[in-house]
Amino acid sequence: MRLPGAWRHRDVSANGIRLHLAESGTGPLVLLLHGFPEFWWTWRRQLTALAESGYRAVAVDLRGCGDSDKPPRGYDGWTLAGDVAGLVKALGARRAHLVGHGWGGLVAWTAAALHPRLVASVSTLAAPHPLELRRRPPAPRHLLAAQLPIWPERWLTADGAAAVQRLLLAWSAVPPEAEVLARTRQAMSVPGVAHCSLEYLRWAFRSRLRGDGRQFAQAMRRRLTVPVLTVAGRLDPCVRVAAVQGSARWVDGPFTHHCLDGVGHFPHREAPEQVTELLLAQLLRAGPG
Repeated sequence: MRLPGAWRHRDVSANGIRLHLAESGTGPLVLLLHGFPEFWWTWRRQLTALAESGYRAVAVDLRGCGDSDKPPRGYDGWTLAGDVAGLVKALGARRAHLVGHGWGGLVAWTAAALHPRLVASVSTLAAPHPLELRRRPPAPRHLLAAQLPIWPERWLTADGAAAVQRLLLAWSAVPPEAEVLARTRQAMSVPGVAHCSLEYLRWAFRSRLRGDGRQFAQAMRRRLTVPVLTVAGRLDPCVRVAAVQGSARWVDGPFTHHCLDGVGHFPHREAPEQVTELLLAQLLRAGPG
């Protein structure tokens, strides 16, 4: 998973686990948080572009993914936000700009709400605020299927993770390149990744019925005061554009929303130049942090 490029690979201890990351450039810290079913490499274009624009860009493998540790627990919102907060401190920064796609975007929203002093801005792609996602949930079949034991892991990894390729093709309006399909299938085939990835979905669904989920929802009612950018693909079959745009209700600071025509669930890959321009504009609005 440590693919070569214009970046350097590191292992960093944060929140009690080891996180693998790819880092490029110097300047204000920008953390890039991937979604399902991807890993750090999905940010390769933004990683280099941000570094060339004067930022310290860091793409991290989230807990349980890629080459990061895969502990049996810790896939709840509290712990995942703690991973981000710990990573910011471990990298020696006072604050960071958070950029997240999908589940990585949900982690960015959560970290900003629970650890506001460590966050300079939030930019999310295909990722409504967690409470807005509850109001306008995605198609339930994905969440429901993930609740079954054993079978979802086998489905994800069978035939060299062929299911991952089917998901990428179904969720994209712009067909992914052959290398993207191959690398993402390889990442899901790493032992433990399929199970850990599904634990994100399982906690999100099951916590609604438990006390920790109610406490999490209450904590997430803290409105953000930092600049927030949300980006949605108009053809995204997973996330409702209205949910992304409606996330403004949880932001007291500057809020900017963009809906990209002809784009599906992966704006950073399907429209990389356009997304990079939006991110750079957001970072300029937010200042150095």
